[in-house]
Amino acid sequence: MFKPKLFTCLKDYSGEQFRADMIAGLIVGVVAMPLAIAFAIASGVSPDKGLVTAVVAGFLIAALGGSRVQIGGPTGAFVVIVYSIVQKHGMDGLILSTLMAGIILMIFGFVRLGGVIKFIPYPVTVGFTSGIAILIASSQFNDFLGLGIKNVPAEFFEKWHSYYENINQVSPYAIGIGVSTLAIILVWKKCFKTIPGSLVALLSMTIIATVFELPVETIGSKYGEIPHALPMPKLPSFDLGMIQSLIPSAFTIAILAAIESLLSAVVADGMIGGKHRSNTELIAQGIANIASALFGGMPATGAIARTATNVQSGGRTPIAGIVHALTLVLIMYLFSKWAIYIPLACLAGILVVVAYHMSEWRSFLRILRSPRSDVVVLLSTFFLTIVFDLTLAIQIGIVLSAFLLIHRLSLTPNIDNITKEITGSDENGDTLDLGQRDIPDGVEVYEIVGAFFFGVAAKFTETMNLLDDRPKIRILRMRNVLSIDATALQALDQVVNSSCKHNVAILLSGLRDQPLKALKHSGLFDEIGEENILPNIESALLRAQFLLNRDAEK
Repeated sequence: MFKPKLFTCLKDYSGEQFRADMIAGLIVGVVAMPLAIAFAIASGVSPDKGLVTAVVAGFLIAALGGSRVQIGGPTGAFVVIVYSIVQKHGMDGLILSTLMAGIILMIFGFVRLGGVIKFIPYPVTVGFTSGIAILIASSQFNDFLGLGIKNVPAEFFEKWHSYYENINQVSPYAIGIGVSTLAIILVWKKCFKTIPGSLVALLSMTIIATVFELPVETIGSKYGEIPHALPMPKLPSFDLGMIQSLIPSAFTIAILAAIESLLSAVVADGMIGGKHRSNTELIAQGIANIASALFGGMPATGAIARTATNVQSGGRTPIAGIVHALTLVLIMYLFSKWAIYIPLACLAGILVVVAYHMSEWRSFLRILRSPRSDVVVLLSTFFLTIVFDLTLAIQIGIVLSAFLLIHRLSLTPNIDNITKEITGSDENGDTLDLGQRDIPDGVEVYEIVGAFFFGVAAKFTETMNLLDDRPKIRILRMRNVLSIDATALQALDQVVNSSCKHNVAILLSGLRDQPLKALKHSGLFDEIGEENILPNIESALLRAQFLLNRDAEK
């Protein structure tokens, strides 16, 4: 359940791999620095919170995680929810919700939910991811345009109304830095692969703004100095009421962290030909978020872009992730005093590019050509994320997907009268053509196909009650029923009791393991009678003939 990849990798570790991991870790550390600062500022907290998160959580995710190459830290997925929490509950609320999310993630891992996260519908994931990207991009226009708004509203429409009201405050210097940042990142990526364009843009724009003393807002002018060392860990102040109010936000953070980290691990597996340990990864993510909260940081998870950079740079073991965290510590210690000169318009440009890559617009357009139910889920999640709340969007998206799935399954023909129609194989694999058999008068054979659950229980009861001429014996062929739930058991019990009142015998054939166990636990097995539950259709027909002969003798 909890087997960190680090210990597995160290068994056959070599000096050559150590050198490769060192180089990869140094590169990713440099790449992570501007992103950590940008994500923190976009989330409404000071820049050092992003750096602390990247160091503490990045170290623990690498050291304890279930992936060889996962790089952890703050990501764009958390910007919206973090900003909302900070606006409502302050920094103590954010730290508490992050700590709670870490505990939830650990529980996810210990109860082996690592494989369950993949069942979250793709339209839900794309919907809220695209919505987050729109919100991240829209939140950057204050700094990108140099509007100088002190308190930007959290709500989407109020935010744009505020921009409109202050449009006359646009700074051409800020726009120049923001547009130049975009141009450098886009052009540099096409010409050079090894050095990230975001770092080049950050350095060049900072130098230009400082040397020419451009009148633009910087990290230092807005947030002051950045600490050059990690703070001491401590618990936030909280009360029971705050805990209760933050539970939905904590679950949202936990689900986002689980989804993004496992998705990142899967992508990394494809790049290196490996296989991650999902439950170990969730436990490590939980520990990392708890530690990040104790050090005053933000939520963290596996970062797909930084993980890909790690792999492309030669990283193949968790040592690279550890070196990445230590590199950030070194940057904080040596260069934090220079970070105060970074223009906020430059960071806004970097985040606009991040939002573009995060938007998954190609996947969004592809899903729009999918079945209508998927489009409904996609658009509902997307617009709810933008207009209302990310927590609400995920909840409604998942619930809506579940209802639509149930609706689809309920429309599938699951219960059919096959007395004169079916040609196939019985439960033992022997060819059996019921249409060519001499089915005795008074015997009807029905087949139930697929999951026998609450979505089709009503249809089953309705089918059984629609008969005008009731047969003497009704055989329910259940060879293709893999599972049955309590609602279906109740429906079956009602049909058995109703049939008994009308002197109709019920026989079941071909029960699989789960339905058979369910019948025994519910008591329905004894009610129907062991002699009336047969292994295959042949024995069920023989039992039916026996009952008919017995009744005839009476």
